[in-house]
Amino acid sequence: MALITIPKLKHTDSNNFFLLCGPCAIEGEDMALRIAEKVVSITDKLEIPYVFKGSFKKANRSRIDSFTGIGDEKALKILRKVSETFDVPTVTDIHEVSDAAKAAEYVDVLQIPAFLVRQTDLVVAAAQTGKVVNLKKGQFMSPEAMKHAVQKVKDAGNEQAWITDRGTMFGYQDMIVDFRGIPTMREFAPTVLDVTHSLQQPNQSIGVTGGRPDMIETIARAGVVNNVDGLFIETHFDPANAKSDGANMLHLDNLEGLLSNLVAIRKTITQL
Repeated sequence: MALITIPKLKHTDSNNFFLLCGPCAIEGEDMALRIAEKVVSITDKLEIPYVFKGSFKKANRSRIDSFTGIGDEKALKILRKVSETFDVPTVTDIHEVSDAAKAAEYVDVLQIPAFLVRQTDLVVAAAQTGKVVNLKKGQFMSPEAMKHAVQKVKDAGNEQAWITDRGTMFGYQDMIVDFRGIPTMREFAPTVLDVTHSLQQPNQSIGVTGGRPDMIETIARAGVVNNVDGLFIETHFDPANAKSDGANMLHLDNLEGLLSNLVAIRKTITQL
């Protein structure tokens, strides 16, 4: 897996999983820098390759009055400042074809949201930027079906695709992770486990997604044991007041303990 092609990515020879981590949405410059500083400190200590994650806008919301962003250019400039300040790569999700070229000017990895991963024009537009394309598996898709999304990226002339599993719909209001899908998807592309989104409880009657953050370590441990290439974890220093997905985010204070345990598990697994 050519992680070395991503600018500013460190610790690529550590044999650790890589980490996509940050807030769900960019709420402002101070919060983004505060979270990034903490995660960079932890990942440097543990030698984890780290990509800062933050959505520059939230297009998929349950209600029309839900937070969608602070302005596209303002949020993208904050992502660039995080990258320049801490010398780390960044990832953000895009929702429209026009977002691809715009976001590619500011970030290193473009992410396709799970609900949009079958949108050919969007996937191709992301691929044509030449950036790494992180394809989130649709909650409605089988692991095997993700080979077609990966192939769209390759057919557009880009060999840099990842797959991220963010769980599969279980009934109307719950998600499950089928760990049998990890080795299947790793046949197509490097595979990431989105720990926090896979613990969402969507479609609540109040129009605000719920979650099970108490299960974050359980899911993350299982992913590492099953050889995921990377982990995706959303974190915030005040999840209860986060403007998006606070119900399933990890409190920033708990991140170091979690990652320390996961690194220890990874070392054990690689010795087997």
